[in-house]
Amino acid sequence: MIKSGVAGRIGRMVGDSGPERVLIAASFVNRVGNGLFNAASALYFTLVVGLPAVQVGAALTIAGVIGLCVGIPGGHLADRRGARLIMMVALAVQAVSMASLVLVESWAAFTIIATVDQIAAAVGGAAWGALVARVGGERPAMFRAKLRTFVNLGVILGTVGAGLALAADTRGAYVTLILGNAASFALCSLLLLLLPRYPVLAAPPRQRRWLVLTDRPFLTFTALYGAMGLQYPVVSLLLPIWISEHTETPRWTVAALFGVNSAFCVLMQTRIGSRIETPYDGGRAFRIAGMLFLVSCPLMALAAHTPAWAAAALVLAAIFVHSLAEVWESSACFALGFGLAPDHAQGQYQGVLGLGFNAGQALAPVILTTVVLGLGTAGWLLLAVFFALLGAAGPALARWGMRTRPQPA
Repeated sequence: MIKSGVAGRIGRMVGDSGPERVLIAASFVNRVGNGLFNAASALYFTLVVGLPAVQVGAALTIAGVIGLCVGIPGGHLADRRGARLIMMVALAVQAVSMASLVLVESWAAFTIIATVDQIAAAVGGAAWGALVARVGGERPAMFRAKLRTFVNLGVILGTVGAGLALAADTRGAYVTLILGNAASFALCSLLLLLLPRYPVLAAPPRQRRWLVLTDRPFLTFTALYGAMGLQYPVVSLLLPIWISEHTETPRWTVAALFGVNSAFCVLMQTRIGSRIETPYDGGRAFRIAGMLFLVSCPLMALAAHTPAWAAAALVLAAIFVHSLAEVWESSACFALGFGLAPDHAQGQYQGVLGLGFNAGQALAPVILTTVVLGLGTAGWLLLAVFFALLGAAGPALARWGMRTRPQPA
């Protein structure tokens, strides 16, 4: 009885239905693999394979740009052929391409394999979004919050595993990480066999084929989403450089801030995200996120003008506020991204949303390292105001989007 009671509580925490639990488990497995690979990939290709860092960066840029171009048609294919099928195929392709990386010995081979992987990732990402919309059930906000919680947890566990392998610093350890990621893609694809075969939803008569490209509120939201996505490299790129070059904070603070950020997002995502259900809720949450970023960025800037003990306290306080803002921002984007998309076209809408986000992430390093770091404290304040203005547009965007949705008969 006790065991069954514990199992029941764990089951409710993971999901409210069989399909929800399957998709959460598949996403968790996949993100553990991503955590294994992302922490070690650059080191493997530069130190073990022997490719110059410039060539590695060029190959990943080429692959990323080509991948950006296929997300929308990939999403449309998921709408018309079934998101489950397309996602399974994409995951299988990624499993093969990832395993093939251990055979790479030249820049050309690396570029080709990385490009195939990015194409499959873009198609699979759009299909994943459409599948999340189908599996969500009666409380989609709760499901999406739980899903992101376990996705973050998977990345954390994968990164820890990668750290152990990196400590060994051998070719075998790096190969194990890459093959572990390939295995996660394969297992994730197999787990999706446990999902029902959701029927394809027919488009309304005389519906435009590429409906999303004429949806101005959604395209505007995509631009705001991509711009607000600058907040992710603030933690992973900008703040570590700022701490090391402009503050007297101990270097261990960099590792601590990653742990605090990840742990806080895991603990708070379901608590906050489950309450943000409608696009109107999403618009308000987007505004709250902007206001919290308006607080966190100046705290990070202020750390450069204080003694070491005060700087460490300021950075950790800033990470708490920034992590809270991240939870509100991601919950808002779930509510708006899924809520404004028609059911029969979720794939192509999620493809556009992925394109906007990835484009923002591609531009983020240049913007953050040149503008913000170049201006110093003024750059941080400018970034804070930028986030606040983006967030302030959330409620009006939600009202515009809902006003232009087709009304039910």
